[in-house]
Amino acid sequence: MPFKRLTAALILAASAASAGSIAPRDGWAVHETSKPYAQLIEDVKAAAKAEGLGVVTQAGPTEAAAARGITIPGNRVIGLFNNDFAVKILALSTAAMIEAPVRMYVTEEADGSATLSYKRPTHVFAPYAEEGGAGLAALAGHLDRRFALIAERAQK
Repeated sequence: MPFKRLTAALILAASAASAGSIAPRDGWAVHETSKPYAQLIEDVKAAAKAEGLGVVTQAGPTEAAAARGITIPGNRVIGLFNNDFAVKILALSTAAMIEAPVRMYVTEEADGSATLSYKRPTHVFAPYAEEGGAGLAALAGHLDRRFALIAERAQK
């Protein structure tokens, strides 16, 4: 049994390590940076605060994998939002709030640099357009601009 677990762990580690960079995709913003992984995480948090959004959640498998003896590239999802957007979106579409917080994704590259990626809020909230109408589209557009500013600040 231990051999099977070790084999599974090695396969998972190899596939995670070779998964590669995030490629551009529809509805996403992908920003390759020269910053180290840990620095980009801190800079995203600082930029979010400067742009009026709070860090609501953080999750990533890197530290838990390390505790199990598995080394994988740095990987952190950072959920950003604020109560003002929450209240306004709830007034337009209760269902749309399942998407909050909107997330930024920091991934470590093989050369030690990090990439910042996120689904644009207009893409995230698009499935609720019929229910939320023009008001939800406008709020998602405001969030798009704020997320772009956060990405810009974090990359400097």
